[in-house]
Amino acid sequence: MELELWIEFFDELQNVRGRSQNTVMAYRRDLELFVEYRKNQTSIAGFYEFMKKQKLSTRSQARVISSLRTYFRFCESRGMKCSELRELRPPKVKVGLPKVLTPQEFQQLYDAAETNDPVKTARNQMTLLFLYGLGVRVTELIGLNVLDFNPTDRWIKVVGKGNKERLAPITDQLAGHLTRYLQNTRPQLLKDATHAVLINDRGHRPSRVDVWRWLAAWSAKAGFPEPVNPHRFRHACATALLENGADLRSIQMLLGHASIQTTQIYTNVTTRTMTNAIDEHHPLSHMKVVDK
Repeated sequence: MELELWIEFFDELQNVRGRSQNTVMAYRRDLELFVEYRKNQTSIAGFYEFMKKQKLSTRSQARVISSLRTYFRFCESRGMKCSELRELRPPKVKVGLPKVLTPQEFQQLYDAAETNDPVKTARNQMTLLFLYGLGVRVTELIGLNVLDFNPTDRWIKVVGKGNKERLAPITDQLAGHLTRYLQNTRPQLLKDATHAVLINDRGHRPSRVDVWRWLAAWSAKAGFPEPVNPHRFRHACATALLENGADLRSIQMLLGHASIQTTQIYTNVTTRTMTNAIDEHHPLSHMKVVDK
């Protein structure tokens, strides 16, 4: 079983809507899963059980359904009738609060990134400073180029989802670290003519796998029970800014959120943090108060 307008759909995703390569590949995997199911089944209802057997989480199932609905809407815009568009309904996803990386945990990772080689140590710690200081996604991180950095005005250009560009402000401290890294460290790692800011051990632009591997190694060295997910730095950056008085709109612009509603989830995190702090430190929490 093959899906209609397959080539046209992916051409539109990449060349008209400007979706990133990673996003396009995610759509492809989701549609291929549906194609696999339809080889032996025609009922839409059975697709949900099929996804469960593939051990997809509720969130992953919702993403698959969203991809399929996008595809079927595209088909209908081309004159086709797609009953699947009415039948496919995403499962309800419980939105959990992000797990935030604490400043203490970041310091542990920062220390664990140190090696016997001062050049690699500087590269490792620069990677962590970008993740925590700018809240960038991994794809944005590895895509940073030298010419994207403006040391005078202290900003760096970040290319986000859908190739949307934003100018991320950099603190004096981070700008200083980055300037020294570009002058002293990067030339010693470089082996080809790449414009990348970060350079892997082979002298090239790092891949997503490189970053995940580095984080896994530093997490293990720091004594964490599991590797630190790169997105935890993003959550930590946003939460720290919000708790220290930054407004939601500024945080939205820094992180490149398309919707302010995505940014607003961090208000729940800070509320929870404040509640825990009151429980721990307010004198009423430690007094024996008896109702009369």
